[in-house]
Amino acid sequence: MDNRETELHPLGFFLPENTKLLMLGSFPPPRARWSMNFYYPNIQNDMWRILGLIFYNNKNYFLETKKAFSEEKAKAFCREKGIGIGDTAVEVVRLKKNASDNFLQVVTPLNPEEVLAQIPQCEAIVVTGQKAMDTLIAMLPPLEEPKVGAYSRFTLLGRIFRLYRMPSSSRAYPKPLEEKADIYRKMFEELNL
Repeated sequence: MDNRETELHPLGFFLPENTKLLMLGSFPPPRARWSMNFYYPNIQNDMWRILGLIFYNNKNYFLETKKAFSEEKAKAFCREKGIGIGDTAVEVVRLKKNASDNFLQVVTPLNPEEVLAQIPQCEAIVVTGQKAMDTLIAMLPPLEEPKVGAYSRFTLLGRIFRLYRMPSSSRAYPKPLEEKADIYRKMFEELNL
């Protein structure tokens, strides 16, 4: 029998009232890797650099120090742009003590209807990795999985959503920062964000 401990999500969903886009990763890294108490906290993860490049032409915009992102700036940005953030796993078992999706076993996935019901203006979901996509797609009505940089449509709660698949912001994903930012930029333009 597997006696590894399950881990509950430490953050809950961040859902501004004006959320138009919901960003979903898989699960936060272990706390020892956090540089702030918010999503994408690992200083090695490039999500906040990607967003800094796209919206402020400055990959370091969200840095508070060389080793920490600014939680305040990140939350203010999300509120201003109408971006909600969460993860597809609510409870996991880490098969190794690292942040790799390859060693995450999802025990409890999110309930997309419950989350989307809270954000009536939301029209799109973006997943930022394959584990997030696999977990989410299993919880949605049947749909074609989008290719990286593209989207598929699905209907839930009587609403039509776009489901985008973006490149992982992890440095383990083999694409230069600028290339990743270009792919994300196209999505933000399509959504008028």
